[in-house]
Amino acid sequence: MKLLLDTHTFIWFITDNPQLSSSAKVLIEDDLNEKFLSLASIWEMAVKCSIGKLRFDLPFRSFIEQQLVQNSLDLMRIEVPHLSTVATLPLHHRDPFDRLLIAQAIVEQMPIVGADRMFDSYGVERLW
Repeated sequence: MKLLLDTHTFIWFITDNPQLSSSAKVLIEDDLNEKFLSLASIWEMAVKCSIGKLRFDLPFRSFIEQQLVQNSLDLMRIEVPHLSTVATLPLHHRDPFDRLLIAQAIVEQMPIVGADRMFDSYGVERLW
């Protein structure tokens, strides 16, 4: 199964945060699943690092590249169809990064692994 990880899901997974549900952890650790991390999530983490809300032990780029390989994550690029879908979404959720993840899940027809129940308002499959 193809899975799109929400930003917090990725962070909680790599930091072994107890807020990560056991179901989400099993999905991410299952080698049969194809896991994707959006460039939107990487952008969001870069912003949070730049304002001091997030810190990693390595320089940002090195850390992200290491985690992609170490956790067998594919990078989901931001494409025009994703952005076109963002333009049509109702404003149930105002976070621009989350809106882009929702659009990517819709266009790519894949579930999002994440705790944010607001995603359910968009009809995307959310696994948690």
